[in-house]
Amino acid sequence: MTVGLVQMSCGTKPAENLKKAVSAIGKAVGEGAQIVCLQELFRSRYFCQSEDVKMFELAETIPGPTTEALSKVARSKKIVIIASLFEKRAAGLYHNTAVVVDANGKLAGKYRKMHIPDDPLYYEKFYFTPGDLGFVAHSTRFGRVGVLVCWDQWFPEAARLTSLSGAQFLFYPTAIGWLSTESEEMKRVQHQAWETIQRAHSVANGLYVIAVNRVGREGQLNFWGQSFVADPMGRILARASAEKEEVLVVGCDFSKIDETRRNWPFLRDRRVEMYSGLTRRFLDQDR
Repeated sequence: MTVGLVQMSCGTKPAENLKKAVSAIGKAVGEGAQIVCLQELFRSRYFCQSEDVKMFELAETIPGPTTEALSKVARSKKIVIIASLFEKRAAGLYHNTAVVVDANGKLAGKYRKMHIPDDPLYYEKFYFTPGDLGFVAHSTRFGRVGVLVCWDQWFPEAARLTSLSGAQFLFYPTAIGWLSTESEEMKRVQHQAWETIQRAHSVANGLYVIAVNRVGREGQLNFWGQSFVADPMGRILARASAEKEEVLVVGCDFSKIDETRRNWPFLRDRRVEMYSGLTRRFLDQDR
């Protein structure tokens, strides 16, 4: 199976960003991609750098105009598309939601971002309600696809539960970058941590991890790109640059999943009866 990663910069006009993304999808398909993933909140600039009620106007329903447009592309090109959207679920209720559009143009599933950050220039708690759809794998024409979003990348529990639901591929639409005031050393450390934690998910679960980040300067954030694909042993199969818009197309061998899980049987050796502490916030031995 062949995956396509669309790493792009975003302008101020959603319609133009959508048009740009569709063009990049076409390029990926031309190079053989069967599943194409777009970056987090690809229709707009990353608006969570400030708390502004006007930004809620960017949200849309699912199904809605963007899913309708992507469904037409998926159906005509016979591909699967993964896209992150600002979902308006109801009046005053919004989510950061990834949709999986199958090759027949129908919605195979959606995932609402579970872990919502509240950091300098990442004020997502102002905009997004935590997800409530669980950690699941979606059946598509080209395999079982798990999707998590950005901040979810740092939580091994999310990757594990998605893997246990049958995922063969774990996609992370992402919007992560450096603050303009950070030192070069801190930038290097942050990027290494980001890539390392996700490669660890691929090793621990024996599946492919695909991280798709945006690129370019927006406000005080410089998005670091470097989208990548890691195989079930954590090896980087391809990585985009830190500064350029790119479309990566990478072949993934299904047999490597079984091969890796047979030789590194982490799922077999889990002591599930001993993990009840994971449901607690902290194991305070003194209480």
